[in-house]
Amino acid sequence: MVRGVDTSFHSLAEAFLAVLRSERRYSPYTLRNYEAALDHFRHFLTGHLGEPPQSSDLNALKTRDFRAFLAYRHRDGLDAATLRLELSALRSFFKHWDRQGVLSSAALVALKSPKRRTVLPRPVSNASAEALIAAAGASDNGAPPWVARRDAALFSLLYGGGLRISEALALNWGDSAEVLRIDGKGGKSRDVPVLPVVRSALEAYRSAYLDTHPAADTETDTPLFRGVRGGRLSPRTAQARMRHLRTALGLPESATPHALRHAFATELLASGADLRVIQELLGHASLASTQRYTAVDPDRLAMEHRRCHPRSNARQSRS
Repeated sequence: MVRGVDTSFHSLAEAFLAVLRSERRYSPYTLRNYEAALDHFRHFLTGHLGEPPQSSDLNALKTRDFRAFLAYRHRDGLDAATLRLELSALRSFFKHWDRQGVLSSAALVALKSPKRRTVLPRPVSNASAEALIAAAGASDNGAPPWVARRDAALFSLLYGGGLRISEALALNWGDSAEVLRIDGKGGKSRDVPVLPVVRSALEAYRSAYLDTHPAADTETDTPLFRGVRGGRLSPRTAQARMRHLRTALGLPESATPHALRHAFATELLASGADLRVIQELLGHASLASTQRYTAVDPDRLAMEHRRCHPRSNARQSRS
């Protein structure tokens, strides 16, 4: 046992999250997920054991106890993908304290993760993306005109640059409008070129905002996309605006800000872009994540097969 370590589950969890936050630089989104998973596990163990768990209780856990936790969470309505995420958080927690000599992760080694279900991206069509952007800029919701410019610029950036909503909303006023340096998941940075039409939308938003707020703080580290109260625009507000627009346009519930990112990838793939290039632009750590888009566009996959396979070329030359 390491001296000076408070062995209550709550304290171990707080110390672990502090390491992820300060040393490993995990994103706020990932930290929230890890914190929620650990809190659910603590709540389960308190009922399972009859008292708040200590390190001795954690070390006494068997594989069947972790299976019981997964079953408990499944009864709460969690799907396999979310169960995998919670189990991943627990494994990271136990491995961290195993390296410190506080906990043992042996019981988790024998536990198989819930089977992964392949979920294909659900992009919007090019026509739907353009319609959403146009509708966003129509200022039909009673808000100041700069708000419509903001929404159109934001959705243009998601569709034209393939950004995640969190990445776009993290941009600051001083970020370049030609090539954006994006800090993505896991601290992975990438450069994303900005199309002229997207640059125009961003400049239109900036101008409209400054027309209404001539004394606004436009230091380089202040938010680019702002709410009506002047702070950084929240993902919830952007998602609510998208819900309003898709309802007005008769689009399905799958038309979300993230669907614009999917549309960016599928449009590039359909136009012949290399998967490695798309991977870099999206900021995927693994090519496997990018390869999901080939299943969305099977016609493109078949065309590439016919174009590149030597037997196909041989048949064409004989015909």
